[in-house]
Amino acid sequence: MKLKIKTGDTVRIIAGDHKGTEGKIVRVLRDKNKAIVEGVNMVSKHEKPSAKNPQGGIVKKEAPIHLSNLALIDSKSGETTRVGFEVRDGVKVRVAKKSNEVI
Repeated sequence: MKLKIKTGDTVRIIAGDHKGTEGKIVRVLRDKNKAIVEGVNMVSKHEKPSAKNPQGGIVKKEAPIHLSNLALIDSKSGETTRVGFEVRDGVKVRVAKKSNEVI
């Protein structure tokens, strides 16, 4: 399945506990249809001491959010927009539906 958002896109959460918050996508989990958004959906995770983290303890991390709960923010208007695909100059590109601009 072709995903409409990519790493680095700015998105707004449109459903759930964090509705209305915005952030940048850090990672997309294609197999689970989820994405990790920077600074959103923080959870506490217990970590054992390791070489990387010798102290261990409770660490705050971002948890994945389902793609259906994310909406891409149009860079031109700052509003949420849907994404479409078009072929322009022989290249397939993502296009914002509201502004008809290449993303």
